[in-house]
Amino acid sequence: QVQLAESGGGLVQAGGSLRLSCAASGRTFSSYSMGWFRQAPGKEREFVAAIRRNGGSTYYADSVKGRFTISRDNAKNTVYLQMNSLKPEDTASYYCARSVGGWDIPLLSNPYNYDYWGQGTQVTVSS
Repeated sequence: QVQLAESGGGLVQAGGSLRLSCAASGRTFSSYSMGWFRQAPGKEREFVAAIRRNGGSTYYADSVKGRFTISRDNAKNTVYLQMNSLKPEDTASYYCARSVGGWDIPLLSNPYNYDYWGQGTQVTVSS
């Protein structure tokens, strides 16, 4: 059983920054690509970013490209999401998840490609 625990959310003004962390249990963390998704009230879960198991490749939604950076530390079983230049429309609950597929770009944005999910951390950006 894999457990994922997000942290680092909070309230920030527009233009500010936050760094989210996702700590994973288990010994197989480095064998899987990881992703971040977000969900705002009344909206569907939305892909944000993904990172390959060795950290060598990343993929971003157009809405966050250039503002968010995903990274990982396999020695610490942790994946990060650095969020800069935050906008009110970034307000959502943010979830990390483990990918079950390989590094297949068309699949990375599909939540059905992920088997384990964290409980989420709330990010609120005020205008």
